[in-house]
Amino acid sequence: MRVGDSGEVLAACVVHADLTVPGRVGRTAIDKRPVPGRVAVRSLGLDGDHVCNTKHHGGVHQAVYAYSHADARSWSAELGRELPAGWFGENLRIAGLAVSDAVIGARWSIGDTLLEVSAPRVPCSTFQHWSGEQQWVKRFTLRSDTGAYLRVLTEGTIGAGDRVSVEYVPDHGVTVRDLFTGADLDLLAILLADEPTISDDVRAQIERHARRHTAAALATARRDAATSTDELGTGAQL
Repeated sequence: MRVGDSGEVLAACVVHADLTVPGRVGRTAIDKRPVPGRVAVRSLGLDGDHVCNTKHHGGVHQAVYAYSHADARSWSAELGRELPAGWFGENLRIAGLAVSDAVIGARWSIGDTLLEVSAPRVPCSTFQHWSGEQQWVKRFTLRSDTGAYLRVLTEGTIGAGDRVSVEYVPDHGVTVRDLFTGADLDLLAILLADEPTISDDVRAQIERHARRHTAAALATARRDAATSTDELGTGAQL
Protein backbone atom coordinates (compact mmCIF):
# COMPACT_ATOMS: atom_id res chain seq x y z
CA MET A 1 0.00 0.00 0.00
CA ARG A 2 1.44 3.34 -1.08
CA VAL A 3 0.77 7.03 -0.52
CA GLY A 4 -2.01 8.06 -2.88
CA ASP A 5 -3.80 4.73 -2.81
CA SER A 6 -7.46 5.08 -2.00
CA GLY A 7 -10.59 3.13 -1.17
CA GLU A 8 -14.13 3.74 -0.04
CA VAL A 9 -16.07 3.28 3.18
CA LEU A 10 -18.98 1.01 2.37
CA ALA A 11 -20.43 1.14 5.88
CA ALA A 12 -19.74 2.63 9.29
CA CYS A 13 -20.87 0.24 12.01
CA VAL A 14 -21.47 0.39 15.76
CA VAL A 15 -22.72 -2.13 18.29
CA HIS A 16 -26.29 -3.29 17.73
CA ALA A 17 -26.74 -5.13 21.02
CA ASP A 18 -24.55 -6.80 23.63
CA LEU A 19 -24.68 -10.59 23.49
CA THR A 20 -24.10 -13.28 26.10
CA VAL A 21 -21.24 -15.64 25.30
CA PRO A 22 -19.84 -18.67 27.16
CA GLY A 23 -16.71 -18.43 29.25
CA ARG A 24 -15.25 -15.81 31.54
CA VAL A 25 -15.93 -12.91 29.16
CA GLY A 26 -19.70 -13.30 29.56
CA ARG A 27 -20.73 -10.38 27.34
CA THR A 28 -19.59 -9.14 23.95
CA ALA A 29 -20.27 -6.14 21.71
CA ILE A 30 -19.13 -7.95 18.55
CA ASP A 31 -22.56 -7.56 16.92
CA LYS A 32 -21.97 -4.41 14.85
CA ARG A 33 -24.46 -3.04 12.33
CA PRO A 34 -24.26 -0.17 9.79
CA VAL A 35 -25.65 3.18 10.86
CA PRO A 36 -27.16 5.75 8.49
CA GLY A 37 -25.67 9.16 7.87
CA ARG A 38 -22.46 10.30 9.47
CA VAL A 39 -21.11 9.15 12.80
CA ALA A 40 -18.72 11.02 15.06
CA VAL A 41 -15.29 9.49 15.58
CA ARG A 42 -13.60 10.20 18.91
CA SER A 43 -10.27 9.13 20.39
CA LEU A 44 -11.84 5.93 21.74
CA GLY A 45 -13.91 5.08 18.67
CA LEU A 46 -17.22 5.75 16.96
CA ASP A 47 -20.08 7.34 18.84
CA GLY A 48 -22.60 4.67 19.81
CA ASP A 49 -19.97 1.93 19.90
CA HIS A 50 -18.30 0.28 22.89
CA VAL A 51 -16.47 -2.86 24.02
CA CYS A 52 -17.39 -5.22 26.85
CA ASN A 53 -14.04 -6.92 27.38
CA THR A 54 -11.91 -3.86 28.11
CA LYS A 55 -8.95 -6.01 29.19
CA HIS A 56 -8.28 -7.22 25.64
CA HIS A 57 -10.20 -4.78 23.44
CA GLY A 58 -10.68 -1.07 23.00
CA GLY A 59 -8.53 1.86 24.10
CA VAL A 60 -6.80 4.43 21.95
CA HIS A 61 -4.74 1.82 20.06
CA GLN A 62 -7.85 -0.19 19.09
CA ALA A 63 -10.27 2.68 18.68
CA VAL A 64 -11.50 1.75 15.19
CA TYR A 65 -11.46 -1.63 13.46
CA ALA A 66 -11.47 -1.81 9.65
CA TYR A 67 -12.07 -4.85 7.46
CA SER A 68 -11.65 -5.32 3.72
CA HIS A 69 -14.75 -5.88 1.59
CA ALA A 70 -12.73 -8.17 -0.70
CA ASP A 71 -11.70 -10.36 2.24
CA ALA A 72 -15.27 -10.44 3.51
CA ARG A 73 -16.48 -11.56 0.08
CA SER A 74 -13.85 -14.30 -0.01
CA TRP A 75 -15.01 -15.62 3.37
CA SER A 76 -18.63 -15.33 2.26
CA ALA A 77 -17.93 -17.54 -0.76
CA GLU A 78 -16.14 -20.10 1.39
CA LEU A 79 -18.82 -20.21 4.09
CA GLY A 80 -21.70 -20.10 1.64
CA ARG A 81 -23.56 -17.25 3.31
CA GLU A 82 -23.74 -13.49 3.35
CA LEU A 83 -21.42 -11.70 5.78
CA PRO A 84 -22.85 -8.19 5.96
CA ALA A 85 -20.95 -5.12 7.05
CA GLY A 86 -20.21 -5.41 10.76
CA TRP A 87 -20.17 -9.24 10.82
CA PHE A 88 -16.45 -9.31 11.59
CA GLY A 89 -17.04 -6.86 14.42
CA GLU A 90 -15.63 -4.12 12.24
CA ASN A 91 -16.48 -0.45 12.49
CA LEU A 92 -15.53 0.24 8.89
CA ARG A 93 -16.12 -2.03 5.88
CA ILE A 94 -13.68 -0.74 3.26
CA ALA A 95 -13.53 -1.44 -0.48
CA GLY A 96 -10.49 -0.91 -2.67
CA LEU A 97 -7.72 -1.28 -0.08
CA ALA A 98 -5.92 -4.41 1.11
CA VAL A 99 -6.49 -3.56 4.75
CA SER A 100 -4.51 -6.49 6.19
CA ASP A 101 -1.49 -5.42 4.12
CA ALA A 102 -1.50 -1.87 5.44
CA VAL A 103 1.81 -0.75 6.95
CA ILE A 104 1.91 -0.26 10.70
CA GLY A 105 1.96 3.50 11.33
CA ALA A 106 0.38 4.37 7.97
CA ARG A 107 -2.11 7.23 8.08
CA TRP A 108 -5.47 7.35 6.34
CA SER A 109 -7.74 10.33 5.93
CA ILE A 110 -11.44 9.49 5.90
CA GLY A 111 -13.89 12.35 5.77
CA ASP A 112 -12.43 14.94 8.11
CA THR A 113 -10.73 12.33 10.33
CA LEU A 114 -7.13 11.15 10.30
CA LEU A 115 -6.52 7.56 11.41
CA GLU A 116 -3.31 5.62 11.96
CA VAL A 117 -2.83 1.87 11.45
CA SER A 118 -1.87 0.39 14.80
CA ALA A 119 -2.27 -3.42 14.95
CA PRO A 120 -3.86 -6.58 13.55
CA ARG A 121 -6.99 -8.10 14.98
CA VAL A 122 -6.24 -11.27 16.97
CA PRO A 123 -9.14 -13.78 16.79
CA CYS A 124 -10.52 -15.09 20.07
CA SER A 125 -13.05 -17.53 21.48
CA THR A 126 -15.77 -14.86 21.39
CA PHE A 127 -15.25 -14.49 17.63
CA GLN A 128 -15.38 -18.30 17.36
CA HIS A 129 -18.73 -18.41 19.18
CA TRP A 130 -20.14 -15.54 17.13
CA SER A 131 -19.15 -17.16 13.82
CA GLY A 132 -20.80 -20.50 14.52
CA GLU A 133 -18.10 -22.09 12.35
CA GLN A 134 -15.95 -25.11 13.20
CA GLN A 135 -12.30 -24.23 14.01
CA TRP A 136 -12.97 -20.62 13.07
CA VAL A 137 -10.06 -19.15 15.03
CA LYS A 138 -7.62 -21.56 13.38
CA ARG A 139 -9.01 -20.89 9.91
CA PHE A 140 -8.99 -17.12 10.39
CA THR A 141 -5.44 -17.30 11.74
CA LEU A 142 -4.13 -19.40 8.86
CA ARG A 143 -5.51 -17.01 6.27
CA SER A 144 -4.23 -13.98 8.23
CA ASP A 145 -6.68 -11.58 6.59
CA THR A 146 -7.08 -9.94 9.97
CA GLY A 147 -8.14 -6.43 9.15
CA ALA A 148 -6.54 -3.52 10.99
CA TYR A 149 -7.02 -1.57 14.17
CA LEU A 150 -6.66 2.19 13.88
CA ARG A 151 -5.82 5.04 16.22
CA VAL A 152 -7.68 8.33 15.89
CA LEU A 153 -5.25 11.18 15.31
CA THR A 154 -7.83 13.76 14.26
CA GLU A 155 -11.43 13.45 15.44
CA GLY A 156 -14.27 14.09 13.04
CA THR A 157 -17.09 12.22 11.30
CA ILE A 158 -17.24 9.25 8.94
CA GLY A 159 -20.03 7.94 6.74
CA ALA A 160 -20.65 5.43 3.98
CA GLY A 161 -19.30 6.70 0.67
CA ASP A 162 -16.33 8.52 2.21
CA ARG A 163 -13.03 8.23 0.36
CA VAL A 164 -10.20 6.53 2.24
CA SER A 165 -6.93 8.18 1.21
CA VAL A 166 -3.50 6.85 2.21
CA GLU A 167 -1.64 9.98 3.28
CA TYR A 168 1.56 8.54 4.77
CA VAL A 169 3.36 5.20 4.80
CA PRO A 170 6.44 4.60 7.03
CA ASP A 171 9.62 3.54 5.27
CA HIS A 172 10.01 0.36 7.36
CA GLY A 173 7.23 -1.29 5.34
CA VAL A 174 6.19 -3.80 8.02
CA THR A 175 2.55 -4.67 7.51
CA VAL A 176 -0.33 -5.69 9.71
CA ARG A 177 -0.04 -9.19 8.23
CA ASP A 178 3.72 -9.33 8.98
CA LEU A 179 3.03 -8.45 12.59
CA PHE A 180 0.19 -10.93 12.94
CA THR A 181 2.03 -13.94 11.48
CA GLY A 182 5.38 -13.15 13.10
CA ALA A 183 7.05 -15.29 10.45
CA ASP A 184 10.05 -12.97 10.02
CA LEU A 185 11.66 -11.82 13.27
CA ASP A 186 14.04 -9.56 11.36
CA LEU A 187 11.06 -7.57 10.09
CA LEU A 188 9.67 -7.32 13.60
CA ALA A 189 13.05 -6.09 14.86
CA ILE A 190 12.88 -3.35 12.23
CA LEU A 191 9.40 -2.45 13.43
CA LEU A 192 10.61 -2.19 17.02
CA ALA A 193 13.54 -0.02 16.00
CA ASP A 194 11.88 2.24 13.44
CA GLU A 195 8.20 2.68 14.36
CA PRO A 196 7.67 5.06 17.28
CA THR A 197 3.89 4.56 17.47
CA ILE A 198 3.75 0.89 18.46
CA SER A 199 1.85 0.13 21.64
CA ASP A 200 2.78 -2.02 24.62
CA ASP A 201 0.35 -4.65 23.31
CA VAL A 202 2.23 -4.79 20.01
CA ARG A 203 5.55 -5.09 21.84
CA ALA A 204 4.09 -7.99 23.84
CA GLN A 205 2.87 -9.60 20.61
CA ILE A 206 6.39 -9.38 19.15
CA GLU A 207 7.82 -10.89 22.33
CA ARG A 208 5.39 -13.83 22.01
CA HIS A 209 6.51 -14.38 18.42
CA ALA A 210 10.16 -14.34 19.55
CA ARG A 211 9.46 -16.92 22.28
CA ARG A 212 7.63 -19.11 19.76
CA HIS A 213 10.59 -18.98 17.36
CA THR A 214 13.01 -19.78 20.17
CA ALA A 215 10.91 -22.74 21.31
CA ALA A 216 10.66 -24.04 17.75
CA ALA A 217 14.42 -23.73 17.24
CA LEU A 218 15.11 -25.60 20.49
CA ALA A 219 12.68 -28.36 19.54
CA THR A 220 14.38 -28.71 16.15
CA ALA A 221 17.81 -28.85 17.79
CA ARG A 222 16.64 -31.57 20.19
CA ARG A 223 15.19 -33.62 17.33
CA ASP A 224 18.40 -33.25 15.33
CA ALA A 225 20.48 -34.27 18.36
CA ALA A 226 18.26 -37.29 19.00
CA THR A 227 18.49 -38.32 15.34
CA SER A 228 22.28 -38.01 15.42
CA THR A 229 22.45 -40.13 18.58
CA ASP A 230 20.23 -42.80 17.03
CA GLU A 231 22.39 -42.87 13.91
CA LEU A 232 25.56 -43.21 15.97
CA GLY A 233 24.03 -46.04 17.95
CA THR A 234 23.01 -47.82 14.78
CA GLY A 235 26.48 -47.41 13.35
CA ALA A 236 28.09 -48.84 16.47
CA GLN A 237 25.86 -51.94 16.23
CA LEU A 238 26.94 -52.44 12.65
